[in-house]
Amino acid sequence: MSDLDNSLPWLDALKWDADGMIPAIAQEQSGRVVMFAFMNRESLIETARCGNAVYWSRSRRRLWRKGEESGHFQKVLSIRTDCDGDVLLLTVEQIGGIACHTGRESCFFNELQGGRWIPADPVLKDPEEIYAK
Repeated sequence: MSDLDNSLPWLDALKWDADGMIPAIAQEQSGRVVMFAFMNRESLIETARCGNAVYWSRSRRRLWRKGEESGHFQKVLSIRTDCDGDVLLLTVEQIGGIACHTGRESCFFNELQGGRWIPADPVLKDPEEIYAK
């Protein structure tokens, strides 16, 4: 895309919440949902510009380039919106095969079993190895 800025009609077509955020689901081409986060205008523009997922970190109160610390970037293959324009769906290639800070393939690894949340997916890499400084 060219001329990516805050005044483009494609941004105005979206329904931003009161805090200027929109939910974003990251999904691999296989259909596996690997992550959920929020984006603001700046992060969405940057994602479209650079081709890697950039989110708004509510805890850090800043742009969060997925993989900036872990090396597990998300190469964005497509960006879609739902029919209401209030949710984004990013089709991504998850570099390194790990999306979750727990070292798992997906952040959606807990499964309800017998009234309890049970980790259903294995840890692929120890988080202490991923985030060692």
